[in-house]
Amino acid sequence: MQKEDQKTIYLKAYPIKSFEDVKKVKDDVSAGNIVIIRFTPLVKKSLDELSKSVEELYKFTMSLGGDIARLGEDRIVITPPGIKIYRESGLKY
Repeated sequence: MQKEDQKTIYLKAYPIKSFEDVKKVKDDVSAGNIVIIRFTPLVKKSLDELSKSVEELYKFTMSLGGDIARLGEDRIVITPPGIKIYRESGLKY
């Protein structure tokens, strides 16, 4: 049972279809949630938009004090402050 003062953290997963979807990711992470993003739709649409989106999310995550890591070829995970991603070999992003 959850205490009244304890906040629920959600793990959300969804695709990014355009640069405009980056705002939704930022809102979710700012709210304290963990987000797994699939970039496949954006890869098929525009590599420039993909690069811009990843760069924006990386800068946002670092400024917030969160963590970001790649999961395979077309996914990344972003965590809010206080939640770190384990990296066995110590690799960054």
